[in-house]
Amino acid sequence: MSAANYDLVIDQGSTFAIDLTVKESGVAKNLTGYSARAQMRSTKTAASVSGTFTCTVLNPASNGVLKMELPASTSSAMSAGLYFYDLEIHTGSDAIVKRLLEGKVTINQEVTR
Repeated sequence: MSAANYDLVIDQGSTFAIDLTVKESGVAKNLTGYSARAQMRSTKTAASVSGTFTCTVLNPASNGVLKMELPASTSSAMSAGLYFYDLEIHTGSDAIVKRLLEGKVTINQEVTR
């Protein structure tokens, strides 16, 4: 299965957070033993990371919920504009890696600083 497409809009200088429920065949996936990670880049092939989301599997892991967050300090340090991201879940030593989401991130220019 391909990663789902979900575009994000984040205000520069603001904290962004979203809770996501991972499902397989309509049932919450047990995320016990999994971690999650997500990065943003200026292009899909860019070597350098523009921003890293903090990803946490919420307890109980059997509910299949994870939180993806970008702190205000990170969004403040980024230039306004268009970026690309994806979100993966993985087990230890990357024995299993599944890409869940991908999309564009628009960082809206902050005015109040």
